[in-house]
Amino acid sequence: MIKNNLSLSKCEPCTGNTPKLNFEEISKYLSDLNEWTVNDNQEMIFKKFKFKNFKKSLNFANKVGEIAEIESHHPDLSIGYGYCLVMIHTHAIKGLSINDFILASKIDKINEI
Repeated sequence: MIKNNLSLSKCEPCTGNTPKLNFEEISKYLSDLNEWTVNDNQEMIFKKFKFKNFKKSLNFANKVGEIAEIESHHPDLSIGYGYCLVMIHTHAIKGLSINDFILASKIDKINEI
């Protein structure tokens, strides 16, 4: 199966008029990601990245922050010893847009560097 290469796309500015993705679109884009999950209300995608210690978690969170700044699309992060939980949604529409999946795809590539 050939997957879309979302990581080559660029996040576009959203407004309150940006349409929310429907169930079929969410399912399609979710299948292009590496082990991300959608919440029950289909308003957010999330993934818990695991590390050997707090310093590695913090370094990863900082790399996520750098990507978020470049893309002007900012996730919610929760970090602790050995993990970084990344939660992504489009704040302007209180739901999911293509930008969320683009950002998730770019975040997945951090560990490949």
